[in-house]
Amino acid sequence: MSPPLATTESLAFGELTMGLLGGLALFLFGMDRMTRALRVIAGARMRRFLGRLTTNPVKGVLAGAATTAIIQSSSVTTVLVIGFISAGLMTLPQAIGVIMGANIGTTVTAQIVAFKVTKYALALVAGGFAWRLVARERKAAFYGDMILGLGLLFFGMELMSDATRPLRTHEPFIEWMRRMDNPVLGIAVAAAFTAIIQSSSATTVMVIVLAGQGLISLPGGIALILGANLGTCVTAVLGSIGKPREALQASAAHILFNLAGVLVWVGFIPQLADLVRWMSPAFPDLEGHARLAAESPRQIANAHTVFNVANTLLLVWLTRPLASLIQKLFPERPEDAVRLGEPRFLDSLYLGTPPIALEMARKELSRLGAGALRMLRHSLSAVLYGSREDLEALNREDDEIDSLHGAIVDYLGKLLHGNLSDREAALLRDYLAAANAFESIGDMVETDLVEAGLERFKSQVEISPGTGERLTELHRRVCWAVDQVVRALVDRDREAAREVADAKSEINRLADAAEDHLLQRLTASEPHRRNAFRVESDLIENFKRIYYFTKRIARVIAADTSEPPRDEDSKQG
Repeated sequence: MSPPLATTESLAFGELTMGLLGGLALFLFGMDRMTRALRVIAGARMRRFLGRLTTNPVKGVLAGAATTAIIQSSSVTTVLVIGFISAGLMTLPQAIGVIMGANIGTTVTAQIVAFKVTKYALALVAGGFAWRLVARERKAAFYGDMILGLGLLFFGMELMSDATRPLRTHEPFIEWMRRMDNPVLGIAVAAAFTAIIQSSSATTVMVIVLAGQGLISLPGGIALILGANLGTCVTAVLGSIGKPREALQASAAHILFNLAGVLVWVGFIPQLADLVRWMSPAFPDLEGHARLAAESPRQIANAHTVFNVANTLLLVWLTRPLASLIQKLFPERPEDAVRLGEPRFLDSLYLGTPPIALEMARKELSRLGAGALRMLRHSLSAVLYGSREDLEALNREDDEIDSLHGAIVDYLGKLLHGNLSDREAALLRDYLAAANAFESIGDMVETDLVEAGLERFKSQVEISPGTGERLTELHRRVCWAVDQVVRALVDRDREAAREVADAKSEINRLADAAEDHLLQRLTASEPHRRNAFRVESDLIENFKRIYYFTKRIARVIAADTSEPPRDEDSKQG
């Protein structure tokens, strides 16, 4: 005999609401905690894994699915992809394949929920907390965080399930849920709910939890799942506002893919329902709500998986046309539109994923180094033969260097407060040192070299051709060292960095030769000889100091044992 239907008066709305919202909050908090821990544990490995398995769209799909299944967050996978595009390590067609795969990876959460593993929730919470207490190393503590987050996620699901149990006998709610069989209404409701809570996984879990109470039919559950996939596009739109052009393109790819999938399937919900009934376990010995509660969770989870896998199989072959359309709709900003002092790669979007944030900081460091190199190349001719306007131009260039240096330092400072592995923390310190060294090179050009040029005007000094030739030789070699270290930073070429460090003897030889020449000319009978000697000696000393800072940067690069997330084929196709 069926239990009596609950009246509006007998239903404890306050208790139900607290249980539902509290469970949802615990679920989201647990997922966030688990994802943060997994970013630290697997972030760098996932970066290399993604970079090496995206040489074609099919491999990209597999890489995106595997990555998202492991770190349980398609948002993190998307951030990794955006970082790769920004760094020039992945093309947009390759990235679209990964984004498609990320949708498949999210189905793992629904499958786990459908297997009803929530009974282990508190054991995982206790185990994860105990692991954190006894962990002696920082990285080991993150494993405890991961287990604790997983336990909280399961416990939140259990609370939601318990809270919604009275709804099985509440006629108004049952009648309202019957309306979800209308695909348009079901999609709209789930899309709106997902847009509000900013998590398609949470919406999917709630649908399966309600199905476990026998409150949702399979067609209604499928409509809600489609709506969750549509609603998560709002998250992508909000996440791309004010972000780099690459983020906007990746979000557009996500939106177009999900929208196309929903439009394809909205007219075939009955057929999809028949397919998943056929492939899912059945309980013919049960009746009514009991049978619905037993069968629907697994059927909806399978529908979620079939929907995302089928969409990917249908659309993965269209990644290139889709990428072309997106690039026409959202063309990339030209490089020359960005001032040197304006950061191009730094964005708070990447701060939650330290490997990518550090990769972006490295790219920005290369821009800082290139700016310092331009200043250095212009400096000698301006100091020896240029006008006062040429010297003022060097000062303005240093303002740009100082501005970009400040942005890099601020960005790395924010990253320092995140969850970094020991290796990432060491790399961050190295990048700070490199940023300071590049900024010091710019300051030396602005102050010491420009001051030498102004002294030339003040003392009416003229540099002889022979002295200019020797200073040019030294200057050219120091410029080579800075250029080499910038290239080493861009390409992570440790061998090139070692060449800079090994050039010390040659730099000293050129400096000594220039100094010997100055000593020989000290007794020359020409006006302002002593003033000229002082200006020329200062130039030699400053070039040696600039090489010293360059050598420090080279040592940082040579000590960097991290691997670039790409291979020879990563930019093809």
